[in-house]
Formats: sequence, C-alpha cells, structure tokens
Amino acid sequence: MKKIAASFFAILFTMCAYADENPFMGEYKNQFALHLGQGVNSGFIIPPPTQWVPFTFVHFQYSQPTTFFSLPARQSINIGQTIGWGQKYGWDWRKFTIPMIFLSEDIALFYNDKWYFSTGIGVGLQAQQNERLGAKLLLQFKLIGGYRINDHWGIEAFIQHFSNANTAPENNSYAFYGLGVVYNF
Repeated sequence: MKKIAASFFAILFTMCAYADENPFMGEYKNQFALHLGQGVNSGFIIPPPTQWVPFTFVHFQYSQPTTFFSLPARQSINIGQTIGWGQKYGWDWRKFTIPMIFLSEDIALFYNDKWYFSTGIGVGLQAQQNERLGAKLLLQFKLIGGYRINDHWGIEAFIQHFSNANTAPENNSYAFYGLGVVYNF
C-alpha cells in the first residue's frame, strides 16, 4: 500500500507544472470571487453529505497572491452570509441566518497552468452566537478545486467547514459544498 501511495504522489507531482505565476490568479495581483454553497447537516465535510439542509452560504472574497512556505497561496478578506430557509433534522435553519467576516489563506498543493487543487484555513467572526455554533469565533477549513478559463476568469468547486474549535459547549459546526466564480485583475 505504501508503494502505491508513494507512486501516486510521485505521478501527481510530476504532472504539476510549477511556474512563476500564482495558480490562483496568474500574473494579476488582485482577485474578486463570489461563492455559493449548499449546507449539509453532517457537521464535518468528510464523509460526503447525506443530509442536505435548507441552509445556504453566500460570500464575497477579495484576494491577493502570496506564498506559504514557498508554496503559492492567496490571502483573502471574506464577507459572507449564511441563509436558513426552513426546518429539517430537528433544526430551525432560519435562526442561523447570520452575517460573518473572516480572513483566510488558500495554499495551492497541486496545479498546472489551467487547474489547481488547494486547501485553506481562516479565522473570523459571525455577528451572533447561536445554539448550533455557540460562539462568535469562527475557524474555517476549505478544500478547493479550481479551473482558470482564461487570464481573467475562473471557476471553483469547494467544500467548506466552519467551527468554533470547541471554544464553547455547542459546536455543531456549519458545512457547505459549493461553486464559485473568480475574476482576476
């Protein structure tokens, strides 16, 4: 099994064309993104969701290129809104319609001139605490697959998880699967 895993990563690394450009935004230094996510009740993002819920997430992101231990990255300011629109699995999701703001960093793990796979972390605040996530503090984890359509435009698929990192007794978290569009300038 170890030989198979090592071979897989060796092939994956040779497929990646590490260039001087940042895989998220190419030669540009600024990026706007709009992401839309559908909520799940699974708490965490893996295993795949089986309980879709009436809970969505919309967020705008402004990013600039950076590096993280020599890996290409982007640092971002995010303004988001969770939107609950019904009841399911014992929760009234409408009570979780809350604005949030957070800072994040996404790190490109594998990429070439058109696509990238990355992971991200972030920290922020939601406007109010609630019974599902009993603190205003938010810690964020994200997995992203992106494709650069051209120099200016790209699309992303993401899995995003918000938690309070057990800083409060209630930590049922938020988890979203979604799509986004990015514009580089």
